[in-house]
Amino acid sequence: MRVILGSDHAGFPYKTILAATLQEAGYEVLDLGTHTVSPSDYPDHAAMVAEAILNQEGDRGILICGSAVGVSIAANKFKGIRAGVCHDTYSAHQSVEHDDVNILCLGARVIGLELAKDIVFAFLKAEFSAEERHVKRLAKIAAIEASWTIKKDE
Repeated sequence: MRVILGSDHAGFPYKTILAATLQEAGYEVLDLGTHTVSPSDYPDHAAMVAEAILNQEGDRGILICGSAVGVSIAANKFKGIRAGVCHDTYSAHQSVEHDDVNILCLGARVIGLELAKDIVFAFLKAEFSAEERHVKRLAKIAAIEASWTIKKDE
């Protein structure tokens, strides 16, 4: 499995450690930055990971910022992205099993590093159930995405 990682400056230390942990576990990692603790803008990194997922450059994405909220909001603006904030292992695997989440969002200022590792592995090992009720719900989400248009000059 190829995992695409991205973070802002607040998530950089966790991202660096998680990248090494994933590689040691046999995952292929594509690190899209940031590569420093110098202040950076989380929407830029969320957009890079979301676009890489949509371009099928990897199987799943992980975004890390201070709270996870900012990267989640930004990533979810992309049609076809389902980015979930998960700060426990249950949500991490359930979000994939029921909601087919393709990007995990973590808050480096919210959870400890060891818990973050557990959450990442729960997320990556989970598989979408493809149960009828979950497929139906995803179709409803896709319909919402398809119906939303930008109205200019109104």
